Amino acid sequence: MISIGGIIGAGLFVASSATIAAAGPAIVLSYLIAGAMVLLVMRMLGEMAIALPQVRSFPDFARVALGDWAGFVVGWLYWYFWIIVVPVEAIAGAVLLHGWIALPTWVIGVALMVVMTGVNLLSARSYGEFEFWFALIKVSAIIAFMLTAVAWVFGLTSGGAPTWANLVSGGGFAPKGWQAVLAGVTSVFFAIVGAEITVVAAAESREPVRAVARMSISVMTRILIFYVGSIFLIVTVVPWQQIVPGHSPFVAAMNAMHFEWASNVMTFIILTAVLSCMNSAYYVTSRTLFSLAARGDAPRALVRLSGRGVPAYSVLMGSVAGLAGIAAQVISPQLVFRFLVDASGALVVMIYILIALAQIRLRRARSAEQQAALPVQMWLYPYASYAAVAGMATVLLAMAFTPSMAHEFWTSLVTLALALLAAWLHVRRRAAVAPPAPAR
Repeated sequence: MISIGGIIGAGLFVASSATIAAAGPAIVLSYLIAGAMVLLVMRMLGEMAIALPQVRSFPDFARVALGDWAGFVVGWLYWYFWIIVVPVEAIAGAVLLHGWIALPTWVIGVALMVVMTGVNLLSARSYGEFEFWFALIKVSAIIAFMLTAVAWVFGLTSGGAPTWANLVSGGGFAPKGWQAVLAGVTSVFFAIVGAEITVVAAAESREPVRAVARMSISVMTRILIFYVGSIFLIVTVVPWQQIVPGHSPFVAAMNAMHFEWASNVMTFIILTAVLSCMNSAYYVTSRTLFSLAARGDAPRALVRLSGRGVPAYSVLMGSVAGLAGIAAQVISPQLVFRFLVDASGALVVMIYILIALAQIRLRRARSAEQQAALPVQMWLYPYASYAAVAGMATVLLAMAFTPSMAHEFWTSLVTLALALLAAWLHVRRRAAVAPPAPAR
């Protein structure tokens, strides 16, 4: 439920309208392709979690396989990616609440951040409880929508013939061409990342290795069903030309099925999705920063736990960074804040590529007997592993040559370069202050 909560957010309920408008009904294939790549990465994580039970941090898989520099880079880039989610989701939630609460959006955004900070300072259990109920609301809404839409498209409740013709009306199944489908993979990929939160959260479970191995695949499978299933039903219920970018396609489909009250209900569900993603972002950033501090890649004070076993300083550090993001949005929304958001645009793909390379290297280092003993193994190794790396590299190339995404790619590349430089300086400094090896 934690992973589902972290992934199913406003990207599905609202932003999917832009991808549908860009590719038509064939956008379903974009979701399938992107989901397959993320599923391969999750399988790699499952294999590494079983092979390395002592590793309980997502960035540390890269550290063990590729070196301290990789752990430093993946950890800090992952922290930055999710810390940007905090102000973005806070602002989105504030915009939704602004219609009900007569306060400036930045004030509402700060209030939401204070609430989520308090939740994450309580305990991991309190975070999990909140996230469970947030995710339950979203999942229940999607399931209810899918059941209602299935009855409609088969003509059971529409009072007429089935609506399958909407899949090919208005120019066919791929009215914008197959290039638009491939381009859609780039946009969709970022909407479904976040399943790796399972690895972070499982570290605090009773049986972390078993939890990661079991959930790495089942969570991603459920997410694919929710994403692909709901998008497929949307373009079946309502002609894709009627989907307006920026407006919830779920509302459009519900209105087409004569549920006029759908708009108000969807506003509540979207608000829940926003708070859920924000809650997950707080959690994953605090645990990532805690792991970095434990490895000496961040100030050691961040390792300190509260009486409830929570890395309180890491949570507060995330809160301060989130408040800085809201301040940037208020003071300079088109310059500073836009740069901060763009600088995180392609980072998750770069992180996934490093994780995939880590799995390949660790797999090579194991003997055939060691590998055969693992209950969870990467499918079709090495072909599937290399295919995942190639697919994600293609996503980055597509970003570089897509005018609307090129700025995000190049800005993220600068962020990666700065992280690599910082890692080189950090590793060099640690080597300089390390005590000399004893004489033999």
